Amino acid sequence: MSGSVDPTHITVRNSQRAVRVDVAGLVEFAQRALETCTAIPGRRSFPLGEVAVLLVSDRRIARLHRKFMNVTGPTDVITFQHGEIFISAQTARRHARRFGNSFRHELELYIVHGLLHLRGFDDTKAADARRMQVLQEEILRSLAAAR
Repeated sequence: MSGSVDPTHITVRNSQRAVRVDVAGLVEFAQRALETCTAIPGRRSFPLGEVAVLLVSDRRIARLHRKFMNVTGPTDVITFQHGEIFISAQTARRHARRFGNSFRHELELYIVHGLLHLRGFDDTKAADARRMQVLQEEILRSLAAAR
């Protein structure tokens, strides 16, 4: 992809008040996840020099979901190819409880998921979704082991 550069910086901004979030811890994780995802061979470069993770409410992500995907209701994460990853903190909290994960793990999963989308991975077909899920878990395990 001409004109693209791999980013060296990722920001995490909390734009919601419903759920308390350790933003400083997520910034550190996001930087390591960015470095790991950048190193995946054979994929397209990130579209911009910077990636932004925005933690939002269910209400805001539902508006984005409807506007850009024509789907009603909140979702967990939406990735825009120009480098923004929107994550619903409220949905992450619900999913963490539902799937027996920590809230932090759920947020980390969504960050990795969004980064993989930015690198060109897709999860619309079942086989691609499985491949992406396996890679996400590998990345999460490797980053957890490096802590």
